[in-house]
Amino acid sequence: MQNQQTRQLTNGAMMAAVFTVLLAISVYVPVLSIVSTLILALPVAWYSAKYPWKASALFASVCLVLSFIIGGLLSLPLALTFVPFGLAIGISIYYKKSKLFMFMGAGIVLLLSLMVQYVASIALFGINVLEESIATFVGAFKQVGSTMESMGASEESMEQYNELFSQLQFSIETLMPVLLVMSVFMTVWVLFLILLPIMKRLGIAVPKFPPFRNMKLPKSVLWYYLIVLLVSLLSELEPGTMAYMIFINATVLLQFLLFLQGISFYHFYIHQEGWPKWVTVLVTLLALPLQSFTSIVGIVDLGFDIRGWVKRAHEFKGK
Repeated sequence: MQNQQTRQLTNGAMMAAVFTVLLAISVYVPVLSIVSTLILALPVAWYSAKYPWKASALFASVCLVLSFIIGGLLSLPLALTFVPFGLAIGISIYYKKSKLFMFMGAGIVLLLSLMVQYVASIALFGINVLEESIATFVGAFKQVGSTMESMGASEESMEQYNELFSQLQFSIETLMPVLLVMSVFMTVWVLFLILLPIMKRLGIAVPKFPPFRNMKLPKSVLWYYLIVLLVSLLSELEPGTMAYMIFINATVLLQFLLFLQGISFYHFYIHQEGWPKWVTVLVTLLALPLQSFTSIVGIVDLGFDIRGWVKRAHEFKGK
């Protein structure tokens, strides 16, 4: 028991030192900060994957205190982003949760930490990061428009450019919530690709995702999509209103999920046929311009047991 506690304290001190070094590099070293930021959650994830949640929560608190000591307020956003994220990964591994559970949990934790920091930045400092990002985007487009005008662009071309700019600005402002959610989960996916292989090399038993071809969304997703479609068709939602924003974001998110479901069916069918892997890559790339058709395939796959038909057809062929 004494040896176990000593080992726990030793590992905690070692991982806290690693976290401190990575955080200092992320804050003070310009080029290396890109690499160190990507693996900043690693010490917290490694420690919390080996020890229970109470010890892991205490370790995470120590890391937050160290981050304030090392970098002051400048380092707190990084620490508040990656310490809870690493904690979510490690606790999921320690309690032997599935990789899908770990992915969703880490994504939700990362999203919540970013939202808390966003609200805090507005309340404490009066800084709205999203509004400033949109303002920077608008300024860049206006600068391009001014350059086009100075180079002698025709009045018709400038009208088309301004119309395109207005539509793009409206789309970004309207779809900001779903774009934020999707970008967060894409970030989690990229970080998983970096962190989990390293943790595996460090002796942590990391769970695996089931093959993408076996992905099957809950059928409730299909009902949600139908409800959103019916509401948007039967009611006249005015652009710019809160109801319009909610339904357009829900539509885009559900269409994206059905698109993934369609690609999953492509992978399943190719695997059943025994075709080579390059066919899978080619079909996945072709699915991007055929997004609407692929979403329809996802709807059919979710609503009907076509995978069962494919399996039975191959079993019949085998006989």
